Amino acid sequence: MSDGDSLANIMERLDSFVKERDWNQFHSIKNIVASVGIEAAELTETVQWANPSVEDAKEDQDLMRNISLETADVMMYCLRLCSILDLDPVQIMNDKFEINRMKYPADIVRGSSAKYTAYE
Repeated sequence: MSDGDSLANIMERLDSFVKERDWNQFHSIKNIVASVGIEAAELTETVQWANPSVEDAKEDQDLMRNISLETADVMMYCLRLCSILDLDPVQIMNDKFEINRMKYPADIVRGSSAKYTAYE
């Protein structure tokens, strides 16, 4: 990944894109959070009536394009929310890794999909 494609650069490009279109007025916290959910539902819709394996998905160019586009939408709205709230996406993900590391110790949860409350 080049510097031009850094997370910070993408966020700057997104903010500029919004500003150029005078969309800040529509980007309330509620609207952006709702948009994350809506786009996540559209991502879910790409496999709503199928359960492709990783290999099957990778071989289906249309499915991969749809998954890619909807994933991008989800990520862009999440990054927009971070920008609006002055959250550092890398920092908050690192913080969440630490929380999850403590909730799901590898030596205890390995191979299990149970919720962390099952291990407490």
